[in-house]
Amino acid sequence: MTTFDASGHRHFSPVDSSAQERAARLRQLGLGDKAEAEFDAFAQRVAQALGVPNAMVNFITDTHQYLGGLFTRVAAMDDPNADHDPRSAPMETGYCPHVIARRMALVLEDVCDYPRFAGNDVVDKMNVRSYLGAPLIDRSGLALGTVCVIDSEPRPWGREGLNAIKSLAGEGVELLHRRERELQG
Repeated sequence: MTTFDASGHRHFSPVDSSAQERAARLRQLGLGDKAEAEFDAFAQRVAQALGVPNAMVNFITDTHQYLGGLFTRVAAMDDPNADHDPRSAPMETGYCPHVIARRMALVLEDVCDYPRFAGNDVVDKMNVRSYLGAPLIDRSGLALGTVCVIDSEPRPWGREGLNAIKSLAGEGVELLHRRERELQG
């Protein structure tokens, strides 16, 4: 189920029945509220693999999104002097909450081609024209976050892009499992 604002135009995040369990799992792993060097490095590798300027590892709690991993060539996205944490976003911003609720990859070659996504805040605030993301589903069966890329130009991701982001999500899940082993250590 999804909701709209009073004008019926803005598409809010889909209802997510696993939010509380996911938030508890992220707390258990110590994720979702600070930058993580290993996930920043992974995001850089994702950007390079897909040839894009921006890649993220986005952990979705029950109240907000947090970019635990971020690589960008746009300095404003990771500005330490910003009056708010540029890695934190409300649930209705962006496309990752949809990936989490669907538990499936999302391919938007040009977000403007999709009325339900074209009005999202990130289109104007971050000049997002294309998005490619896949869920990070760990051994618990919960989708804890996403690995995603964005660009300011439309991109013909095709099946090759879809397969690449799904494969990279598998590598991201391995980072989660390694972190869990280290915590149990």
